[in-house]
Amino acid sequence: MPDTLLSMEHISKSFPGVRALNDVALHVQAGEVHALVGENGAGKSTLMKILSGALPKDSGRILFDGSEVSIQSPGDARALGIAMIFQELNLVPHLDVGQNIFLGREPARRGGRIDWSALYDRARERLQLIGIEIDPRATVADLSIAQQQMVEIGKALSRQSRLIVMDEPTSSLTEHETDRLFDLIRSLKLQGVTIIYISHRLEEIFAIVDRVTVLRDGQWIGTRGIGEVTQAELVHMMVGRDLAEVFAKEAALRRNVILEVKNLSSANFLRDINLQLHRGEILGVAGLVGSGRTALARTLFGMEAIQSGEILFDGQPATIRSPQAAIRQGIGLVPEDRKDQALFLNMTVSENIVMSDLPELSRAGLIDFNQVRSVAQTSVEKLDIRTPSLRQRARNLSGGNQQKVAIARWLALKPRVLILDEPTRGIDVGAKAEIHALMSQLAKQGMGILMISSELPEILGVSDRIIVMHEGHITAEFMRGAATQEAIMLAATGANDQQAKTS
Repeated sequence: MPDTLLSMEHISKSFPGVRALNDVALHVQAGEVHALVGENGAGKSTLMKILSGALPKDSGRILFDGSEVSIQSPGDARALGIAMIFQELNLVPHLDVGQNIFLGREPARRGGRIDWSALYDRARERLQLIGIEIDPRATVADLSIAQQQMVEIGKALSRQSRLIVMDEPTSSLTEHETDRLFDLIRSLKLQGVTIIYISHRLEEIFAIVDRVTVLRDGQWIGTRGIGEVTQAELVHMMVGRDLAEVFAKEAALRRNVILEVKNLSSANFLRDINLQLHRGEILGVAGLVGSGRTALARTLFGMEAIQSGEILFDGQPATIRSPQAAIRQGIGLVPEDRKDQALFLNMTVSENIVMSDLPELSRAGLIDFNQVRSVAQTSVEKLDIRTPSLRQRARNLSGGNQQKVAIARWLALKPRVLILDEPTRGIDVGAKAEIHALMSQLAKQGMGILMISSELPEILGVSDRIIVMHEGHITAEFMRGAATQEAIMLAATGANDQQAKTS
């Protein structure tokens, strides 16, 4: 039986009006990868902030390596060998890799001057220890997100960290980069490093962890060995409902074709795209990163130039050379990166919802604020956006509620076609179920929905029809019920094309 490295016992924490943690327990064994899962608001972040010294606990105790410890600050956590790698990486972009790894702990020569040669040699050693070839003199801002993450891990190891907490580490990584990260986690485990792994992606949990602890509504629900629980059981522990409810899908009543694309090629990437989208249909778009899915969305929304082919709306040719032209046709786009591209984070919920509809809410050039409040309140109620008030800043909402606000802005314009690029990325299982239910409701009302997703369970569970893209063109199309993960992956990797060429 492995030794227990970390025990958090009877941990409770309250904020004004909110009981964030109630008698929570977490027991992590030395040298294991231990997942911490739960919906947004379950208490994961609060528990980890207490472990890292960023928040004080109200009650309970923490034992590290068998001894009770007091963690009053991040410095206390680092001294114990506990490192946190947050989703928003904590690096200084304009400094180089070596400077970031040893920031505040630079090796010095006699007389106090920094020994730059020793610093870069030690940085290179730390990176080589985890099998990463990154120039320690490279500026961090010039690195990919995946490389920056490796630098964070190198920084943690330079402090002799025994426990590393990774918060949503793959949220911005490609599939290949995720595989490299998993290889690195396995390597760290062999070196005796313990990992707490936080992720909304259940397939990752089953791929990389040894045990999993579930929190719900600030309470400990259970801890299981990963071989002792199924994905469906884990979802039920997290949200109190079955997996089938997460991908609940009402049968679509397909109506006439609302959007048709014929022989479409873009100036940059797309090649000979042909597709139809019906009213009342959710058309799923699958494919690997770089397959052209987002390029398709941007082209349909007038953000990428069309080289050849045509777009028809209700059977009539449509000229879409700008987002404004797309909006006039009744097309809306919720982009993949909601924080940078879909929301004004420092503006209120109300302001975000009505931003695109202000001309309709103005009289003689003056904004009708009564109308603004009415439209925003109707959207909040209709989409069940959980916010303390319409004046709440968007940045303070959970990921699922931020996504609902982004969708609400387009619904205020009453689009006939809605393009959703990764609609549930980075949000918890419960919020996913709500977004999926909203999509089904909109389709039932006659809207045509084009949904791009990297998650195959979502593609299979929500779509009425599925197209698969590879290297800028469509390689396969499936009706709901006829598709499998294996068939989609074959088409996504271009295997269908290869078979056609060799047959």
